[in-house]
Amino acid sequence: MGLGKLKSITDICILVEDIEQTVEFYTKKLDFKLRRRAEGFADFHADGVTLAAWELDHISEHTGVSNRRSPKAAHKACVAVQLDSPASVDELHAELIARGVTFYGEPASYVWNARCAYFTDPDGTLWELYAWEEGGPGDYHETDEH
Repeated sequence: MGLGKLKSITDICILVEDIEQTVEFYTKKLDFKLRRRAEGFADFHADGVTLAAWELDHISEHTGVSNRRSPKAAHKACVAVQLDSPASVDELHAELIARGVTFYGEPASYVWNARCAYFTDPDGTLWELYAWEEGGPGDYHETDEH
């Protein structure tokens, strides 16, 4: 069974340098509710998927995974959150700005037919807030299976 045959992805774990700083950012600025907290680890309540954070040194110590850091501006993943409407992107952007979240710019409408806004957490994890504009995402898939 290949991973593409699985029903769904259940957890996203971001690897962080400072779990305390991460917990504070996600609970105070993004309003996530802390679900579980352990040494070097935390996860948060989210609808449909578990968002977790694990300190690089802690995961390395316990699993042997490398704790090598990427340069601060090197993005390795983007966590995308779909909102109900383009107006809701603007509303959440304004709310998060008021909480001290720094965005790359104002929300904008992009050629892929979505209104989006982008920010990073303290470890540089890129986040996208988006909503499809009228007409939705379109049909991008290839018709041939490989």
